[in-house]
Amino acid sequence: MTEKTDFTDEEWKTILQGPPSAGMYVAFSQKGGSIRESFSMAKAYAEAKQQPGGSKLIDEIVSTKPEVDKTRLPSVEAMEAHLLENVQQAFALLRSKAEPGEVSEYGKFIVGLSERVAEAHREGFMGLSGERVSDAERAAVQMVAQTVGEDAPQAPSEDGES
Repeated sequence: MTEKTDFTDEEWKTILQGPPSAGMYVAFSQKGGSIRESFSMAKAYAEAKQQPGGSKLIDEIVSTKPEVDKTRLPSVEAMEAHLLENVQQAFALLRSKAEPGEVSEYGKFIVGLSERVAEAHREGFMGLSGERVSDAERAAVQMVAQTVGEDAPQAPSEDGES
């Protein structure tokens, strides 16, 4: 079983940066709602804390406050690339040191958190379109899922079924 002590301080910081970077990557994919999206990230951590035992590694990750990467870059595109790179680095590091089941749990946690961020607010003018997740957010969640080797959820069909 992999634990925090299996990583250097810098490696652990990289591991911790993966989930919030994925969430912010999704948040940057669509304008608006950044406050709600930040709250949804915090809520995903809080809910994971309340359900300990699935993975000691995930338990240790969610026991810390998610810290958003505060790097300043010249464009949204550069920031999105940087955030996705954070996810890639964290996942590669974890894959090199952790058991396959733990790597999968980390990936599922990241994708779940990304989904929560995408669903944080309704799209359209003042949320009136009723669309829960925009196409850009769906694509961002899919990219995060591909990065961590997990399947992204399917978009609901026109009749509202998944």
